[in-house]
Amino acid sequence: MQAKLGIVELVVDDMARSLAFYRQLGLDLPAEADQQPHVDIELPGGMRIAWDTVETIHSFDPDWRPPTGGAGRMSLAFAFDTPAEVDSAYKTLVSLGYEGHKEPWDAFWGMRYALVHDPDGNAVDLFSPNK
Repeated sequence: MQAKLGIVELVVDDMARSLAFYRQLGLDLPAEADQQPHVDIELPGGMRIAWDTVETIHSFDPDWRPPTGGAGRMSLAFAFDTPAEVDSAYKTLVSLGYEGHKEPWDAFWGMRYALVHDPDGNAVDLFSPNK
């Protein structure tokens, strides 16, 4: 048996607020999704990303609790074509009130990189080749 990663799921407090953040990163999420308890879309290449409200998770796992003890150990990373696009995306997200964690910098591994947090505190990396 060989498992194949097929979906990344985020548990959110406010669906509309979370989807608004991800729309800023270019995900095509219909407006009517804002009112849904579960949303998932297919990304180019076949991977899926999903959002579930806390209430949805509690409907099948009443004992579920959010992680505690500080920052998580994984993040979503969104690729851009140019360093200027990374800078622009970071600036746009922060200007809209989302938490900027680390302003864009030229990483030693050859990428332009920035770190933001989505409305639920999930780490989101923005990167491009540093041309």
